[in-house]
Amino acid sequence: MANQIPEPIIEEVKKTNDIVDVIGEYIQLKKQGKNYFGLCPFHGENTPSFSVTQDKQIFHCFGCGKGGNVFSFLMEMENFTFYEALKYLADRSGVELPTASIPKETSLSEETEQMLSAYEWLTKLYHHLIKYQKDGKDGLEYLKSRGLTKETLEEFQIGYAPDKRDFTAKFLIQKGYSKPLLLKSGILAGNDNNEVIDRFRGRIIFPIRNALGRTVGFGGRAMHDDSGPKYLNSSEGELFQKSKLLYNFDLAKRHIRKENEAVLMEGYMDVISVYQAGVKNVVATMGTALTETQAKLLNRYVDTVIICFDGDSAGIEARYKSALLLRSVGCDVRIANLDAEEDPDSYVREHGGEAFKERVLRTSDSYMSFFMRYQRRHFNLQLESERIEYIERVLKELSMIESALEREYYIQELHKEFDLSVDTLMSQLAQYQKSQPSAKDNQRDKSYTKPYVPANKKKLFPAYVNAEKRILSYMLQDAYIAEKVQYELGAGFNVNDHKIVATHLYAFYEEGNSPDISLFMERLSDEHLKNQVIELAMSSDVQHSTEEEIDDYLRMIHREADQSPAKKSLKEQQRKAEQENDPLEAARLAMELIRLQKQNNEK
Repeated sequence: MANQIPEPIIEEVKKTNDIVDVIGEYIQLKKQGKNYFGLCPFHGENTPSFSVTQDKQIFHCFGCGKGGNVFSFLMEMENFTFYEALKYLADRSGVELPTASIPKETSLSEETEQMLSAYEWLTKLYHHLIKYQKDGKDGLEYLKSRGLTKETLEEFQIGYAPDKRDFTAKFLIQKGYSKPLLLKSGILAGNDNNEVIDRFRGRIIFPIRNALGRTVGFGGRAMHDDSGPKYLNSSEGELFQKSKLLYNFDLAKRHIRKENEAVLMEGYMDVISVYQAGVKNVVATMGTALTETQAKLLNRYVDTVIICFDGDSAGIEARYKSALLLRSVGCDVRIANLDAEEDPDSYVREHGGEAFKERVLRTSDSYMSFFMRYQRRHFNLQLESERIEYIERVLKELSMIESALEREYYIQELHKEFDLSVDTLMSQLAQYQKSQPSAKDNQRDKSYTKPYVPANKKKLFPAYVNAEKRILSYMLQDAYIAEKVQYELGAGFNVNDHKIVATHLYAFYEEGNSPDISLFMERLSDEHLKNQVIELAMSSDVQHSTEEEIDDYLRMIHREADQSPAKKSLKEQQRKAEQENDPLEAARLAMELIRLQKQNNEK
């Protein structure tokens, strides 16, 4: 695919999308030396082994071996074709693609593309109706009464579905979409009379977008109490899976990365109101309990998640369950406090965005503080037996906390409240620590200060193989070195993969290209060779190379080539011919050795 697209276009898109910035939108990256490190998004790990090199514009995971450039990262991460990755990055940086000359390929099935297209049409239609048409007036007035501005309606593309059974069906069928497809997608619903009707009719529409900003479903809020459930979501399907999506994630993700924390809520209106008030790193579940998939998605972006659910009893229970799940995947959790009758939306409308930031988010409790308050709800502390059980439960939880300072703080709290000696509490805590797995065993250890050490011992190669690897690494970064090696060695590498990479690299430079590992990779169609190039490029820095070092490597490679079985046999025969005083045979064998050497250089 890549070689059908003009290279200047690929190069322009690549130059305007720094790989650190793009990958940084998916995972936390922290600088360590010249490179950036993070937890690999392609396999589970505790220690960051995923490396991004800014000057070479490539990434490589030392754990699972995946590597590539900014295009291959998106292709792997989003299941994009090369064209889709190119288009996404071009749109991201404002580069206009000459669409007539670029063949379009998609990783999505034709049916899925049609579903997405139908959702896109309806998003525009419903939004247009609430803004300009009589049919959407009631919905618009309701949203205004909730304090939403026109700018917010626009940003979230909120709309209204007319209270007409066949309005949407007629619209989409006229656009060429088939009834079976619309029923399968959940956009329309069927009834007992074999009619196709709009399942969202008479509701305010909240488009639900995936991480790339494409509408994959709707949330509909009823305008009247007798209109069925208050909130109705699209049915589960290929595109819309509540357990994997977070509402507003597409808009919030860059703010989450900037703030290095995410605020997790329960409902659409909570998110929209708080976002409008200036807190933009905010997302919500889809009206269901937080799932492990959603928790891991948040953990990939940030260390800290503030849980901000309703203040009622159900909200407190949901906070506890969500906190346990987020901590289990490695998040640092804080819990915002709201009164029993409050939710984020009502708080912001009454007190404003700044008060919400200062009095709710910035004063949020640590997990341990919340845990103690939560547990108190389940014990009658006037009873001695329940006091002891409560203290034991708190100590067991403290035994899982890694921070000695934090443990000391809460031990002092227990000491003051229950008049127990610190020594007694610490002794009991120590017993629990011996019997409980440590916090490190239960949470990801996101250490960016220590270098990654592979679980398996690194394979040891013969000296000549390491010499070939090092010299190829330099050749990838310096055209002069490549020219020198081509003159003195040609393709005379001993390892077959190295011969192939060198041959491609000679051709790349002969076309007038400057060293560019990311661009060179696009020339290779074989994934195995691409991974070889990534490993070679990450292995050394050409700035530390010397002429003497390169000459040593070349001698080592030549020496190994001279030790090949065929050459050894010819040299032995030549030695015998000379001993037997047979100069003609010795000369013939010498010519054969020269021919073999020339043949090796041409491979």
